[in-house]
Amino acid sequence: MQDIQNKPTLSRHLWIIYIISVILLGFIWYFHWIIGLVMTVVLFGSFYYSIQTEKMLINETEEYISTLSHRVRKVGEEALLEMPIGIVLFNEEYYIEWANPYMNRFAEDDTLVGKSLNLLSEQFIPMIKENKNEIWFQLEGYEFQTSIKKEERLLYLFDRTTQTEIQQLYHNEQTTLSIIFLDNYEEITQNMDDTIKSQLNSKVTSLLNNWAHENGMYLKRTSQERFVAVGTKEILHQLEKSKFDILDEVRELNADQNIPVTLSIGIGLGNVDLPALGELAQSSLDLALGRGGDQVAIKDDAGKVRFYGGKTNPMEKRTRVRARVISHALKQLVKESDNVIIMGHKAPDMDSVGAAIGILNIAKANGVNGYIVFDPEDVSTGLYRLIDAIKEEESLWQHFIDPEEAEDIISNRSLIVVVDTHKPSLVASEKLLNKTEYKVVIDHHRRAEEFIENPTLVYMEPYASSTAELVTELLEYQPKTLKLRMLEATALLAGIIVDTKSFTLRTGSRTFDAASYLRSKGADTILVQQFMKEDLDLFIKRSKLIERADVYRDNIAISAGKHGEIYSPVLIAQAADTLLTMSGINASFVISERSDGQIGISARSLGDVNVQVIMEKMNGGGHLTNAATQIEDTTIEDAEELLKDILEEYLEGGDVK
Repeated sequence: MQDIQNKPTLSRHLWIIYIISVILLGFIWYFHWIIGLVMTVVLFGSFYYSIQTEKMLINETEEYISTLSHRVRKVGEEALLEMPIGIVLFNEEYYIEWANPYMNRFAEDDTLVGKSLNLLSEQFIPMIKENKNEIWFQLEGYEFQTSIKKEERLLYLFDRTTQTEIQQLYHNEQTTLSIIFLDNYEEITQNMDDTIKSQLNSKVTSLLNNWAHENGMYLKRTSQERFVAVGTKEILHQLEKSKFDILDEVRELNADQNIPVTLSIGIGLGNVDLPALGELAQSSLDLALGRGGDQVAIKDDAGKVRFYGGKTNPMEKRTRVRARVISHALKQLVKESDNVIIMGHKAPDMDSVGAAIGILNIAKANGVNGYIVFDPEDVSTGLYRLIDAIKEEESLWQHFIDPEEAEDIISNRSLIVVVDTHKPSLVASEKLLNKTEYKVVIDHHRRAEEFIENPTLVYMEPYASSTAELVTELLEYQPKTLKLRMLEATALLAGIIVDTKSFTLRTGSRTFDAASYLRSKGADTILVQQFMKEDLDLFIKRSKLIERADVYRDNIAISAGKHGEIYSPVLIAQAADTLLTMSGINASFVISERSDGQIGISARSLGDVNVQVIMEKMNGGGHLTNAATQIEDTTIEDAEELLKDILEEYLEGGDVK
C-alpha cells in the first residue's frame, strides 16, 4: 500500500528530469545540431515509454485496490454475519433494531428484532444508563462478556463459556488441607484397658476412613489423636452443604464411661503454597480448639474464617499442671517488666474487675507495681456498689488509673495483661496494646476470629466458668507472700458467682475449688449479695421488658424493647436470664436500644441451642449458653427480623455458617 501512495511522487520526479533534459538539449542544439537531433529522438522515445509504463502501473494498482476492497468488504460481511461474536444494535427505547445471525439463534422465532434488551438480560438497561462499558451475563447456559458502546447503541457479545468453565475447574480443584484432632482422646482413654482402647481406635479410624473415601479425600493418621486430610475446594463445598455431619457421627461413638468422643477440624484453603496452607490449617485448628472443640474452623488466605458445629458444652480439660505452668510463666514475665498494666473489657462487669484485682495481687506478690486501667465514665449500674467499696479502700483504689494516665506510665518494657476478653476492639484502651511487646491474654470466652496480635502468653480456657476462676487458680501458685484482703477475695468470688448465675451454669468441680480457696482467704458471701443488689426502679423496668416477650418456635423467648427506651447491657442480660427460667423455654433473646445508639441483643440458652454461633452470625460472640452482640445502623424491628431469619436457618439446617 505504501508503493501505491508513492506513485504520484515518482511522476513528479520524472517531469523534473525531463525539464532539465530539455534545457540541456537546447544547449546541445546550439553547439551541435546533429547530436541535438539524435538526443531529441532518444528523449522523446524515453518520454513515451515512461508514460506508457506509468499508465500500466496505475491500471494494475487500481485493479489491485479494487480486488482488495472487495475482499475487505467480503471479510467484513462474513465477520458480521458468520463469526461466533454477537452484535446487537438497539434504539433509544432499548429495543433491538438489528442482530447478527449468531445472536438471532437465541430467539424463539429466529429474530431478536423488535424485542427489548431485557430478553437477553435484565442487567443491560440499568448498566447502559449507568454508563457501564462491560457486563457479564448468562444466557441459555452460555457465559457472555459484553462490550457496551452507548453512543453507537451497539453491543458486542463474546462467548466466554469455555474460559469460565476452565476458571471454575481451577477454582474447584484448588487444594485444601485439613487437620483433624480428637479433642478428648487422652481423657477418655487414660483409664481404658488396651482392648477397649484398640476397639475405640478402630471405630474412629474406620468411621473417618469411610467419610474420607465417600467424599474423595486422602486421609492419613499421624498420631493417636491427629489425622491429616487432603481434598479440593469442590469437596469442601459439599462438606459445608452437609454441615460436616461427621462431627455428629463421631460424637455418637461412646466409650464405656459414656463420655462422647468429639472431633475438631482445622481447614486451610486458598491460592497459596503448601507450607502456607499448612499454617492456615493449624491456625484454624487452634481457633476450633480455643472455642471449645467439637467444631470445624475454615480459614482462607484472606484471613476469613467460617465455623461449623460447636453444639455441645465443652468438657473440662484444664489440669492443675497447666495452671501451675501458666502461673509460673506469668510470674517470670511480671518480674522482668517495669510495671504491669491490667485491662478488662469496655463496660466492665464483676468478672472483669475481679480478675483484674487478682492479677494486681500477682504483681504485688512479685514486687512489681501494678495498675488497673479503668474509665469511671464507663461503669454499668450493676458495678456501682463494688466500685464504691473499692474507693473506700485507698490502698486498693490508688491502683485504678484512667487510660490517659496509663499512656503516661507505660514503657516498652511494661507488661500488659488483658483479662475477660481477647478482642482488641473490646479492651478498655486499644491504643495501649501497641505501646509494648509484652502482652498476656487470660480469658474464658471461646476464641473469635479477632484476636490480640502477637501475645507473649495466652491462657484461654472456654471450659472455665469465669476469668475470675482462672485467675484464682493462678494465685494459688504465686509466692507465699501473697496476702489477699477480704474485699479483693470477695471481688473475685463475685465474678465467679455472677458468671455462673450463683453456681447454676458452666460450673465444674474446679469452680467450687476456686470458690473454696477464696472463702478461705476471707471472701464474704453476704457482701457479694450486697454488690449484686439492684434498685426497685431497675427491677420494674426489667419486668416490663420481660412482659413484652413472645414465644417463638415453641421454646424460644424473644423480647424486644420499645423504640426510644434505653436499656443497659446488664439489664437486658438479666432479662434474658430471667426468661430462661420460664417453663418450656430453652433459649431467650432480648433486644433493645443502647445508650451508644446501637441495638443490643443478649442471648441465653440451656445448651440445646448454641447462642454463640447465632450471635457470631450477627457480629457478636460469647459461649454456647451465653452470648451477645451490638448492631449499628439498624432498628429494633430489623434486628428482630434478622434474628428470626438466622434462627430459622439454624433450626432448619442444624447450624449457621
